[in-house]
Amino acid sequence: MIILGTIINVLAVGVGSFIGLFFHSRVPERYSTITFQAIGLFTLVLGFYMAFRADEWLVVILSLILGGLLGEALRLEAFFDTLAQSLGKSFNTKGKTFNEGLLTAFLLFCMGSMTILGAIEEGMKGQRELYYIKSLMDGISSIALASGLGAGVLFSVVPLFLYQAGLTLLAYHFGAFLPESLIMDMTATGGVILVGLGLNLLRITTIRILSLLPALALALLLSWFKYMI
Repeated sequence: MIILGTIINVLAVGVGSFIGLFFHSRVPERYSTITFQAIGLFTLVLGFYMAFRADEWLVVILSLILGGLLGEALRLEAFFDTLAQSLGKSFNTKGKTFNEGLLTAFLLFCMGSMTILGAIEEGMKGQRELYYIKSLMDGISSIALASGLGAGVLFSVVPLFLYQAGLTLLAYHFGAFLPESLIMDMTATGGVILVGLGLNLLRITTIRILSLLPALALALLLSWFKYMI
């Protein structure tokens, strides 16, 4: 099965999220708050680390600007807010908190180079060792994330599956043509978005992160175009 590594990764995050949710409803608020702040600081540092690995800053900047404009045109922020309010009611959590949990988990689990390299190895060679290691790391991380950020972390398995499965299938069909610069540019774009998310989690800014998500797809396209010319 081509996407077996992704399926195992999703199951690990799901199990870890359920464990974290068990603790989420039972720990005092002050412990949830400090966990929330620790996640925000870690997200910020990881974002800076990833952002400085860009191969071509012009690709990153254009991806973020054009992606942000596209996200606003599609009204992604309003769409996800409405969805979060609906799903949040079922889990007794606020829409904003639900969105933060989903976004934080998805970006942390998907934006690292391990995700892209794992997809290439699984798609091109049928090797899943990187995804097995990633599954262990994500499963443990999801316990901490869900205990601090709530049910949104559990629902991150949906975009996680779609993103990783899509990358693996892309690598299966076109892996021989994927340049290393593409991996670096996508990682850097995701890193900049993570910096914004970390600032939001720490309540320093209110950056519209959801509107910036199309930048990830545009980074892939622009980096590919740069490579072809």
